[in-house]
Amino acid sequence: MPDPWKIRGELVLSCNCTVFCPCVLSLGQHPPTEGYCQTWAGIHIDEGHCGEVDLSGINVGLIIDIPGPLARGNWTAGLFIDEDAPAQAMKALTRIFTGCAGGSTALLKILVGSFLGVRQEKIIYRIEGETRIFTIPKIIDGRVSPIRGKRAGENVTIRNSEYWIAPEVTVSRAETSRVRAFGRNWNFAGRSAELCRLDWSGEG
Repeated sequence: MPDPWKIRGELVLSCNCTVFCPCVLSLGQHPPTEGYCQTWAGIHIDEGHCGEVDLSGINVGLIIDIPGPLARGNWTAGLFIDEDAPAQAMKALTRIFTGCAGGSTALLKILVGSFLGVRQEKIIYRIEGETRIFTIPKIIDGRVSPIRGKRAGENVTIRNSEYWIAPEVTVSRAETSRVRAFGRNWNFAGRSAELCRLDWSGEG
């Protein structure tokens, strides 16, 4: 049986939806605002493990191309893992982010029909104030900031959702969002983005 695993950290996501991604509330049943979804996500693992393999401090990137409503599947996905991640961590994270390790990410095994592969790259996940900067040089250039709410000092958030990534999502906007990878050339500046705290696990 696969080893039990756990990841705690943060995710930043930018997509091609024009206002805010309807998938968060419709749980993938409603079509994206453009009828299809193109998205990238960056993850910083604050603490994590898979069996005895330490995953803490590792950054991960994903690009995902989806032809219609997310729940229908047929996703195309590519995975990026920190260049300094050891071989055992690479193996564990590949299993987790392809859904093969079960648990919180198990849906990916069902929804992803075409996996473009995994690459080790230099990945930067940085916080400046409330802005998240996610960079894979020459591949992803992202700068995402929360949308301010009416009450001073509070951002717009969605709480108590059944969204598979996290029950609380900070509604955000991409200031910069460029992708050049696996034959894709995307620019989502000014479009929908999300910030989430992650608490994922699998029992193995």
